Formats: sequence, structure tokens, C-alpha cells
Amino acid sequence: MEKSGTEQTSNKPTIWQQIVEKKVAFFNTIYGKILTIICQIFVGGLFIFSGFIKLNDPVGFSFKLTDYFAEDVLNLPSLVPYALWLAVFLVILEVILGVMILLSLFKKPVLWSLLGLIVFFTFLTFYSAYFNKVTDCGCFGDFWKLTPWESFTKDIILLVAILILFIGMKHIKPIFSKKINIGIAVVSLIACIFFGRHVLNHLPVFDFRPYKIGANIPDGMIVPPDAPKPIIEYTWVFDVNGEDVEVVTTDVSQPQVEGGVYKDLKSEIIDEGYEPPIHDFIIESPEEGDVTDRMLEEEKIIMVIMYRLEKAEEAGLFKVKEFTDKALAAGYKVIGLSASDAQELQDLADLMQFNFNFYLTDPITLKTIVRSNPGIIKVEKGTITDKKHYNDFDTIKL
Repeated sequence: MEKSGTEQTSNKPTIWQQIVEKKVAFFNTIYGKILTIICQIFVGGLFIFSGFIKLNDPVGFSFKLTDYFAEDVLNLPSLVPYALWLAVFLVILEVILGVMILLSLFKKPVLWSLLGLIVFFTFLTFYSAYFNKVTDCGCFGDFWKLTPWESFTKDIILLVAILILFIGMKHIKPIFSKKINIGIAVVSLIACIFFGRHVLNHLPVFDFRPYKIGANIPDGMIVPPDAPKPIIEYTWVFDVNGEDVEVVTTDVSQPQVEGGVYKDLKSEIIDEGYEPPIHDFIIESPEEGDVTDRMLEEEKIIMVIMYRLEKAEEAGLFKVKEFTDKALAAGYKVIGLSASDAQELQDLADLMQFNFNFYLTDPITLKTIVRSNPGIIKVEKGTITDKKHYNDFDTIKL
């Protein structure tokens, strides 16, 4: 007895089933195996690289997490006190998962962990890009700055690569025996822990910031005459006979609209143009105003960095007193830079008997200069010749 047309149609694979079958068939070929291995190397290598770059500067990554936890972004202020330890955990996890996928060790749970991480990071980068809340995701620290949309695109590519690894999982084969692979993973974990501990108690081993040793601060603030200018789009709103009329210009001068009464003005940055590496370094005195140029002309000057007094390490304050007294005796000019309240700074100076004055500087700038609170930089005619964590003040040569 012949089957009806309806029964024959119901047994026919759907379009999606046919697509899946073709993809599965593809991964049974040598080309599917090659694609899987390429994705394995790509995902593992990129996770190791990205994690190590951030592990080199976990304090900087914690600042980025704090930005995400802010009330006007993810509204998770309760996580701010744990930002540093979350940063350390995430970057070590990133490195170890990268190592394990390269070794094909515990591939199924590792792949699920990689998928969870990349979904989390993709959400963050999309949020940054779409809502323009955090303009730098910190994916590669200060080594490689990506725009929010570039970061999101990078995460989408990684997400696709990880999904390919799921499909071609059977091609992910161990390189060595299981014992050797576990040994390599454990050694990698121990190395990450010791490296992280070192940079937290000293400073990043590799400094990719514009305030690295050897950088000249005035030179870093120069804008070349032929540098691209920022492009800003202005949207003017006028009331014309009771209706809103918008006029878009790239000039801040108000346009003329016949019969129109000005109501509102909105602006949007289309292209930020050229921004010098150092664009926000200003030293201000409550009495004298901007004294940046004068300080950067000093032959020998020690700058004590305390971006916020309430976050400064007490042990470091005593080391500041000991070192700055030596620096003053050696003929150095010494100043303090902070973003804290002027009266609080004066109270601290009186309590610790500091023999130098504090000046005001933007807190983000200070956190960028040195990853220590307090920290010290030695400057000669505007050039940074040394910078130290408070644990290493005694190694600065005067």
C-alpha cells in the first residue's frame, strides 16, 4: 500500500536538519579536522595571550571591572570591593583554560567553561558598545586598545570558533599523556599565581602605558599640526509653528531657521580625531592654579602618587615619609599628587610630618601613572627615569 503524500512529506528532513547533516558530514572530512585544529590553536592561543596581558596588570583590569560595576552601568556596587580579586581569578582562569584546550585536557568541561566566559565577555563588550558606557573593555590591557565595537566583534569571532570546537570535538586529541598534560596545567597555574603575586606586590613587569620609564611627559602631550581633528555632529531643535524641526550641522554656530525658535541642542562625537598618548596630565595648586609646566621643568623631582587617601596602604605611608626625607636631603624637589580633598591631604601631611606639599591631579591619570597607592615616580626635566611600588622605594637611586 502506497503512503500518502502527507506521510512522505512528514518523513522528509527539514531544511534545518539538512543543514545540520551537511555540517556534521563536513566535520567528518579532513577539512573539518583541519578547521577544528585551527580553531583549537586560535582559541587557546588568544585566551592565553589575553589572560597573560591582563595578569601582567591585574590592578588595571580591576579598575575596568569597577567601571562595569558602577551604578550607571551594571549597577553592581556591592562587587566593587572584590574587583581586584575577581580580576585576578578571571585572568588566571583565562590563561589556564587556554592552556588546557591546547593540551586537549578535560575538553568537554573546558569547552563549556570557555563558552561561559566568552558569553560573559560578549555581553560586556556589547553593553559597552551599544550604550557607550565603558569606552575600553580592557581585553588586552594597555597593550592593544580596541574600540567597543572592535571588542564585540573579536568576542563574536571567538564565540563562533568555540562553537566549531563543540561540533568537531572528536578531533581535539591530547598532545601528551594525561599525566604530562595535567602536570603542564598545574605548573601553568602555579606560575600564574606567582606571577600575579609578584606584580601585585611590585609593578607590572611589562609597562605599555604612556607613563613608562623613559617617557617624556611634555612630548607625550604634543598634538602634531596635521593631526586629524575631532568631528562632532550637532543636532539643533527649533520650534517652527508648533512643530519640532531638527537641523544637523558639524559647526557649533547656531544655524538660521526661518520662523524657528531655538529649543534644544544635542551633540554626538562622530570621530574623536587624534588624541595624544598623554592628554590629561595637569598639576594644580589650590593657590597658584596650573603649575604643570613649572614642575616638568625641574631638574630632579620626586612625585608621590596617592590617587585616593582612603585607598592608600598605611604601610606605604610610612615608607613615603622615610624615602622623601632622603630625597629632600639628596637635593630633590618632592611633591605629592592626589585627587583627594585638599584639607584631608593637609591633615595627612601634618600627621605623618611630610616635608612636601600636595597638588591636585585627575584620579584616572594617577591610577594610570603607577599601579601603587602610594607610588613614586622620579622625573628629570619631564622624563620619567624611575617608578616604584611602595614595597620598592628603597631601590630608587638618588
